[in-house]
Amino acid sequence: MDRHRRRSLALGAGAALILTGLAAAEGFALRAMGWLAPGADPAAVLTVEPAECLTLFTDAAHRASVEIGRAAFRTPVLLGGQAARAGLSCESCHRGGRSNAGFLFPGVSGRPGTADVTSSLFSSHRGDGVDDPLPIPDLAGDRARLKVAPGALAPFIHGLIVEEFDGPEPPPAVLTGLADYVRALSPQACPAAASRAVTMSGLMDDTRRAALAAETAPDTATALVMVSAARARLGLIDERYAGPQLSAERAALRAADRRLADVAQALRAGPPNPRKRLAAWRFEASKLELQLRRREALSLFNRNSF
Repeated sequence: MDRHRRRSLALGAGAALILTGLAAAEGFALRAMGWLAPGADPAAVLTVEPAECLTLFTDAAHRASVEIGRAAFRTPVLLGGQAARAGLSCESCHRGGRSNAGFLFPGVSGRPGTADVTSSLFSSHRGDGVDDPLPIPDLAGDRARLKVAPGALAPFIHGLIVEEFDGPEPPPAVLTGLADYVRALSPQACPAAASRAVTMSGLMDDTRRAALAAETAPDTATALVMVSAARARLGLIDERYAGPQLSAERAALRAADRRLADVAQALRAGPPNPRKRLAAWRFEASKLELQLRRREALSLFNRNSF
């Protein structure tokens, strides 16, 4: 088993911690509340996000690669190390692929909306002992601030994952997908509305997109990352369906997560190919969404529930 596959399989295995870990973190109702600026209204900030400015491609292979990158961008498992344990993903700083003006992570940020990319808190490779947080760039609008030469985006992202965040080696298709996703973010693709509501249906759509990316992934290691991404989005729904009045919905969410965990285990075990089970899971996820929608008003997707 080569180095990429060995480390990527380990990355996929870690996803079992996501669902229960997010909801129980640090005493916050939502883990993302742990990196909001003091005085910020979590109901206002965490029920709305910037609109995603994603270019839509007609080429099926390119579109599939972008979907792999989009899903990987949204899972903490990609980063590994302290960032993953904290529940951070690429999207934590770049909400909807944009920026995050309210991001303030202890020991990493200065003013809200900044991060020190050479912090020793996250990196044993790039930590320089100097507190120099910089504004988080909008990847759709001011990507030039990344100072990445043309054609060097994939190596740049690779360095962010394995050095800046001490993450595991990403499968090649995941790395290519991440670069394709970032390139697909463009101001020309921004919708008319600058923001959109964070909804259960939006996150469920992310889970299905990640599961479809797993189903059609070019290799097992990439499929495992995609399953991890789907489970991460379920985790974000799970933590918003808090309280005894939503116990049935949380039980259904956790059952769906266990089924994905079984798929991941089958992928790691090898043939017979379990990917047909992902298609069945996506069908079941649509039915789960209908169940969740009936009581969404009682969840933390409703800003009045905070």
